[in-house]
Amino acid sequence: MILYALTLAVFLIVDVVWLKLVVLDVFEARIGGMMRDQPLLGVAAAFYAAYVAGIVYLVSGPAMAADVSMGSVALQAAIIGLLAYGTYEFTNMSVMKGWDWTMVSMDTAWGGVLTAGSAVAGLALTRLLVN
Repeated sequence: MILYALTLAVFLIVDVVWLKLVVLDVFEARIGGMMRDQPLLGVAAAFYAAYVAGIVYLVSGPAMAADVSMGSVALQAAIIGLLAYGTYEFTNMSVMKGWDWTMVSMDTAWGGVLTAGSAVAGLALTRLLVN
């Protein structure tokens, strides 16, 4: 539970900063007419809770139990992030007007970086607290 909570905290804090400072302007310029004035926080919370649970279940939890290296954790989590965010971005690009390669490349890369960084940070913090 500590691993999950710390990973979720890192993921949320870093992603909110990224969304507000970098991505919002890019997406508003391209698809602003489709965006809500305020996000649906319950929907966002459900995504964050489930996604981080997946990271912990598939990568961080097993790494904690087997004392896997941080490099391996980062690689595995990055692959999950690239696949998850890439699925969203490439699907949107294929069916929605206004979606472009800037959005696809930025967000897909961000998925890999955010997922890897959160998994590593959550695991490192948990190892410090538990060991």
